[in-house]
Amino acid sequence: MTQPCIHLIAGARPNFMKIAPIVRALQADGRLAFKIIHTGQHYDRDMNDVFFEELGIPAPDVRLGCGGGSHAEQTGKIMQAYEALCASEKPAACLVVGDVNSTLACAIVAKKANVPVAHVEAGLRSGDMTMPEEINRLVTDAITDWFFVTEPSASQHLAREGKDPAVVWDVGHVMADNVLFQADKLKATADTTGLESDAYKRRRARYGVVTLHRPSNVDSAEALERIATVLRTVSAELPLVFPVHPRTRANIEKFGINLGSNVELMGPQAYMSFLHLWKDAVLILTDSGGLQEESTALGVPCITMRENTERPITVDEGSNVLAGTDPAVIIPLALEALRNGGKRGRRPALWDGKSADRIVAILAEKLA
Repeated sequence: MTQPCIHLIAGARPNFMKIAPIVRALQADGRLAFKIIHTGQHYDRDMNDVFFEELGIPAPDVRLGCGGGSHAEQTGKIMQAYEALCASEKPAACLVVGDVNSTLACAIVAKKANVPVAHVEAGLRSGDMTMPEEINRLVTDAITDWFFVTEPSASQHLAREGKDPAVVWDVGHVMADNVLFQADKLKATADTTGLESDAYKRRRARYGVVTLHRPSNVDSAEALERIATVLRTVSAELPLVFPVHPRTRANIEKFGINLGSNVELMGPQAYMSFLHLWKDAVLILTDSGGLQEESTALGVPCITMRENTERPITVDEGSNVLAGTDPAVIIPLALEALRNGGKRGRRPALWDGKSADRIVAILAEKLA
């Protein structure tokens, strides 16, 4: 008998990290077939192909090639391309992860085609409707059939929104699955000299890591200068390395922002190179959602330069501190972390490396 086939939707870097453990769990379980559908939302090599190679993900079965354009243009292109694929293949389910445009676009198409939608990392809410990701989360969850949540707050949001608890499962986090798996893989690698970040680490025994890409932090000169004030001050005490998102780099140059002489810029890093870098950092300064979670999984002190977080478990239990965007608040928190070793927290109970196994077991029960 033909196995039910699930479409796994991946379009941007965070998707690949979350898809990888699900692919491994599907392969190990064996009851369900799957196809990886790469929408092309991130389409340059540094932002995706190398991730497939390093994470051990099979080559995509289908490439929709829908990169570029505004949010509306990109979402529309993905919807058109995925609609044609759904019509020709009629998958048993469509599994989407996270909160990117690909997640939203493919969930809408699948639902209209009467294909069940499974949302991994469902129910997260920042309360900030200026974030495109928040809109994607809300719309996706409004039409999702099966909700896989990473933390109790997500289940609470879904309950308030009227979702049936019978189709909501707290499974832990596939992002933690992936970072634990890859950290063990990196630990077993004797030679890391081929990684770009290794050259920096050989020069600096003690350093911090910076990532920035949120429009609210990098798309205006005023906002970017606020963050630059933080980086100049903190880097006087601790050298900082900054793998720069392409849009962030363009704005640093456009606005003539001075980050100071003790902040070293790098290009976007491949997954293993970046993990090799941040896992041994004294401190992480970021506005990333995923890095809040990954740093909590490995117990690395993290200060999040945002006014809100959709991942409160990283603050309540993990190694993350939510600092806002005011240098007068961030700088004392960062300097205190350098003096006392920073917040370590603990890894949440279900972030145990087995989240994907739990997801696949539930899907197999529903579909096989």
